[in-house]
Amino acid sequence: MGKLQLLNMLEENKGCLGMILVQLAYAGMAMFSKAAIDRGMNPYIFVVYRQAFATITLAPFAFFLDRKNTDHPLSYRLILKIFLSSLFGITLSSNLYSYAINYVSATFASVGINTIPALTFLVAIIFRFEKCSIRNSAGIAKVVGSGLSLSGAMVFAFVKGPLVRLMKCSNSMNSKNSNEKWVQGCMLMLAANFIWASWFVMQAPLVKQYPSKFRLIMLQCFFSCTQSSIWAMAMERDISSWRLKWDLNLFSVAYCGIVVNGISFWLQLWAVEKKGPFYAAAFTPLILIFTALFSLFLWNEMLYLGSFCGAILLIGGLYCVIWGKNKETQINDDQEKVDAKEGMVV
Repeated sequence: MGKLQLLNMLEENKGCLGMILVQLAYAGMAMFSKAAIDRGMNPYIFVVYRQAFATITLAPFAFFLDRKNTDHPLSYRLILKIFLSSLFGITLSSNLYSYAINYVSATFASVGINTIPALTFLVAIIFRFEKCSIRNSAGIAKVVGSGLSLSGAMVFAFVKGPLVRLMKCSNSMNSKNSNEKWVQGCMLMLAANFIWASWFVMQAPLVKQYPSKFRLIMLQCFFSCTQSSIWAMAMERDISSWRLKWDLNLFSVAYCGIVVNGISFWLQLWAVEKKGPFYAAAFTPLILIFTALFSLFLWNEMLYLGSFCGAILLIGGLYCVIWGKNKETQINDDQEKVDAKEGMVV
């Protein structure tokens, strides 16, 4: 009876468990990327190998799951759009992220991920993919939430305050970096996430033209691998820097490519299909919590009062955006039902 209850409980909460695993995966991405680059791995080469592993991981899914979808063939114009989307979105943002993480903490890298929903909303407003009216509570919540999220990230990055001693800690992992490098790294990290948010907006018209999602992502990872290889070869001429050994560097690039780009993508896709995008987005703050805890215990990373205040602002802003978007969707659905009923009456 105990086993049956346990199985039923797991079945009822599999969506929640899946999203928790996704957030753990992203927290691991921040930590392992930081660890590999701190150990001396070239950040541009890191991106090349990461995208290579991602392409290999996604290829079987693209072949078996999307092979029946032949209604939308690839044209030269569409390939060019996918290539440019990959260049601007994945390649540029990934290289900026990998370069910036050398100068910031893994915790701040996870903070940047939490700003992506708000940044995506702002970019969508700029390019008119999203409408926002401040005449209703939903629109106000999205605007206020976006402002709170970005303010929280800035407070986390630039406001320290008293040291919060949750345990005895020595020097921070980032004590070797000057304050100037910290600021530079924070700004580059935010720029990387702004570009990544822009990439999300770019996917809306691309998915309409080419709905084979696995193939679309795989092609972009492949193009990104090729583009990043050219950039990395131009920046790093030493052949020995490209060699991977059986060490943390190999594990890190394999983890980011397979677990993050492969397994986590599938879990997120499943959650969006079954539960909706807001359900998946609601778990995003767990990345920050997991990364902060792991960094504290594994690397003795120092945390400040400003970091906690910034995290509270960011998480509060994120939920404001999610609530506003969810409320707006409910209003639109209700209006469509009313219009449908009126149409039937007529």
